[in-house]
Amino acid sequence: MSLKLNKSIMEYKVVPFVATANQQNMSSNIIAQQLENLIRVQSEEGWKYLRLESVSTYIQPIEGCFGIGQQKPGYMTSYQVAVFTKDPNEISSSTDH
Repeated sequence: MSLKLNKSIMEYKVVPFVATANQQNMSSNIIAQQLENLIRVQSEEGWKYLRLESVSTYIQPIEGCFGIGQQKPGYMTSYQVAVFTKDPNEISSSTDH
């Protein structure tokens, strides 16, 4: 006798989040509304918000002509990404009505 388990594999989606503000409207409420709008759009497509992550990376320097010197030095930068998840079993069972 063998037992077969139905394991669901979660799906993930990572979306860049770049909040925009200017000197006149630079408040945390404006930034929060932008994140809320992103979450709302993704949830309408069946995605559940998990968290906001920061991803850091090193940008390589740009070498000068003939490899002499650097036109532009390298630097560290970071990006914000929103992580969403979807359980395929939840989606299929909700559309089977």
